[in-house]
Amino acid sequence: MSETPWLTILGLGEDGLDGLSAASRQELERAEVIMGPPRHLSLVPETGAERIAWPVPFADGLPILQGLKGRRTVVLASGDPFWFGAGSVIARNFAPEDWVARPGQSTFSLAAARLGWPLESTATFGLHAAPLTRLRPHLSRGLRAIVLLRDGAAVAELARYLTETGFGDTTLHVMEALGGPRERARSMSLTEALLGAFEHPVCVALEVSGDGRSLPMASGKPDEIFETDGQITKRPVRALTLSALAPARGEHLWDIGGGSGSIGIEWLMCDPSLTATTIEPRADRAARIRANADALGQDRLQVIHGRAPDALDGLPLPDVVFIGGGLSDALLDWVAANLPSGTRLVANAVTLESEAVLSQWHAKLGGDLLRIELAQAGDLGPRRGWKSAYPVVQWSVTL
Repeated sequence: MSETPWLTILGLGEDGLDGLSAASRQELERAEVIMGPPRHLSLVPETGAERIAWPVPFADGLPILQGLKGRRTVVLASGDPFWFGAGSVIARNFAPEDWVARPGQSTFSLAAARLGWPLESTATFGLHAAPLTRLRPHLSRGLRAIVLLRDGAAVAELARYLTETGFGDTTLHVMEALGGPRERARSMSLTEALLGAFEHPVCVALEVSGDGRSLPMASGKPDEIFETDGQITKRPVRALTLSALAPARGEHLWDIGGGSGSIGIEWLMCDPSLTATTIEPRADRAARIRANADALGQDRLQVIHGRAPDALDGLPLPDVVFIGGGLSDALLDWVAANLPSGTRLVANAVTLESEAVLSQWHAKLGGDLLRIELAQAGDLGPRRGWKSAYPVVQWSVTL
């Protein structure tokens, strides 16, 4: 019977064997199979082991790796495989007794050491397989960040994105093949980056500057950052709603009647461990939600075009539900009958009819019933006066 663990996830730098520990070198020498991207395979000498190039897309390599079970196998990955690397994906797909990891030095560590930046206060992003919009919630004057990019051409794309978002004075520190004999590091403006040519692998450190709009960290983001046809939970009510939803690490939200998607998007902005699904019956609004989520770096928002409760069947169960549109007795009947005990529910009502529905369900299930009345100062002829918004009734309950 084959010795376990049979699989080693080995972090490799641009310096190849020179950067490996004695234990990591021994794993390579004993391997029957070495699997990894072609660039990584080129960094290690022939050992007599079978070599398999990891295919693109990455997921296609997992069945191949599964087929190697029982043979002593080394998978090559960049630097620290568990920092925006392949390690976590492999670990999710194999039993703990199947594998062992020998991480190398991360690109983030090498970049921070070259620049003299404290890594604990530097933002890090793995954007080699993710959109640049992931940066948007974090962009603000004074931010220092290190970004992994998919290839040299992405440096110009990053420069264009920063210019478009108003951060055109940002300084880029472009670092190619860090830690190896081809290493090159240059500091430049966005204009110089647009004109330059860069080799893979590449990472870029940002010192963000410019007049671009920074997004506040508090709940209740400005209404203007969302594209909308007028169907939006306005900023003050949204802040109170997020407070009532009370997101906690790892929780999943159903946002029913998404409108512009502002609730689901802000939910995701609270913490990267959160997930959300928005259900919207109108196709144009569902498309707008998708566009808003992508533009604000929340591309992981799942958008369902459909009408609740029918569209809820088969979805992963939520920890929290928000009903911002389509409120009805039928919907609340379905929620109460189908969601497990302990699920939190928050519903907002504006019309008299929907307010009556919430009043009846509050009498039935309890919870908190809150009436939110807001007024904003505005012109009243030559003077100023208060202009009241429609009151919002908010019901929150734990099923």
